[in-house]
Amino acid sequence: MAGHSKWANIKHKKARSDAKRGKLFSKLVKEIMVAAKMGGGDPDGNPRLRTAIDRGKSLSLPAENIERAIKKGSGELQGVNYEEGMYEGYGPKGVAVIVSYMTDNKNRTVSEVRSAFTKHNGNLGESGSVSWIFEKRGYFTISGEGLDEESLMDIALEAGADDVVENPDDGVFEVFCDPNEYHKVKTHFDTAGIKYTFSEITMIPKNTIQIEGKAAKTLLKLLDVLEDLDDVQDVYANFDMSAEDMDED
Repeated sequence: MAGHSKWANIKHKKARSDAKRGKLFSKLVKEIMVAAKMGGGDPDGNPRLRTAIDRGKSLSLPAENIERAIKKGSGELQGVNYEEGMYEGYGPKGVAVIVSYMTDNKNRTVSEVRSAFTKHNGNLGESGSVSWIFEKRGYFTISGEGLDEESLMDIALEAGADDVVENPDDGVFEVFCDPNEYHKVKTHFDTAGIKYTFSEITMIPKNTIQIEGKAAKTLLKLLDVLEDLDDVQDVYANFDMSAEDMDED
């Protein structure tokens, strides 16, 4: 799905801001703990943990925090038991929204998520109501400077990716792959000297809803409020909007 790059990079920039850093670190630590608990503390044999560690490092999570989170998740140190899952709902103009969470108090989490939807012209839906609109994908953005699509396509396909899309609005290429191929593609890019500006395993919408004006502003506020909740790990939505609407405060 072309056009994901602008929203992904805005989220990435927000994550790096000082105001968000402490809360972000908490979310990263949770993911590392749960990944270690589910698949063991060795990242070489646990792709989910490897992804969580890579993301933590890219966002400057201190090495000692990573190590402690792994030990808590694998049982070497005492830690909190988190339940994970996702909520599905609708924002303004029927935009589909998925909220992934990790919590030690599900009643608190659902109350906070429902309140956010209600206050921003949305509503919480039933399980399965919007998840069919999204698919889990490995995702990279790469600056188009000095690259042409054909050359990048050859490298990406050799790495295990299955699609490369040029996004002229942002001046970047978007590379997509099966989530199971994410680390293979990432390693191949690193070896080939391909500098990606952003990478993650994410949920990509199969179709989008165009939204603008006041509704766009309300939607962005909803997504921001949801992402700011302590129990929320990630938020995904199937919208498309102009750069002008997306850049509004």
